[in-house]
Amino acid sequence: MKPHIGIVGLGIMGGAMAECLIAAGYRVCGYDMQPVARRRLKKAGGRALSSSAGVANSADVVITSLPSVSALDDVVNNIISMSGTARKSKLIVIETSTLPIADKERAFRQLKKTGAIVLDCPISGTARRMREGAWTIFVSGNTAACKRARPIFEVFTRNAPYVGVFGNGSKMKYVANLLVAIHNVASAEAMVLGMKAGLPPQAIFDLVKAGAGNSRVFELRAPMMVKGKYDTVTMKIDVWDKDMQVIGDYARKIGVKTPIFDATKPIYVKAQKSGLGMKDTAAVCAVLEQMARLKRTRGKKTA
Repeated sequence: MKPHIGIVGLGIMGGAMAECLIAAGYRVCGYDMQPVARRRLKKAGGRALSSSAGVANSADVVITSLPSVSALDDVVNNIISMSGTARKSKLIVIETSTLPIADKERAFRQLKKTGAIVLDCPISGTARRMREGAWTIFVSGNTAACKRARPIFEVFTRNAPYVGVFGNGSKMKYVANLLVAIHNVASAEAMVLGMKAGLPPQAIFDLVKAGAGNSRVFELRAPMMVKGKYDTVTMKIDVWDKDMQVIGDYARKIGVKTPIFDATKPIYVKAQKSGLGMKDTAAVCAVLEQMARLKRTRGKKTA
């Protein structure tokens, strides 16, 4: 019998996971602070609950997809304070957020006292890539619990490697997201160079995609840059800023210099200050266009 899955955090990623699990025949309940997110879950066929404690009481496995450390702390405190210790002692919590390792370790220790097992399993990929089966889930933590969770991961992707002890998942996610930050700005920089030189945006995309300069990030975000439209959000710039802070802090903590990663930060900050915080991270292209004094035209030329 398939376990009852609970999801706390029904945003872009959590909502996509819920819909995918429901489509695969799982019973899914969930909670999000935003009523619109709870309504989306109900429309998809899941059961929306009024608290994370309610989710933990109802589910065998809880997946958390959270925007901040304070949100994680709130979920942990709710699980600890809930009634039904017997249910709680059987609980597996799959933590998928990009957060500092120290904060995840604190959650691990607190929930361990209740008998629950926390796994650190961050996701590399967007909701769209999950629907394409192209996620990577960096699975870390208790080996027996990871084995029990394997069928759940396989609903989302076949690429869910076990990377070792709790915390290794986050470390791998930091490595992956460092590259994503760089590739995204590099993609925008290349697009702006080509457009300012007078090349058609679509031709730039098509030809780069076919060559050695291509990347998955370019394939995902350059089409938005071609159109200059960033409302179809795969990752909000405001959320990405949090992820970059986590990565930068960890790199400094272990004494690693990240000059190229650091050089991208002002571009993202400028995007936020330009009112693009709720747009997709591909909107850094608009910032670089402004810096290059590029004015798009609708004809054959772009400069």
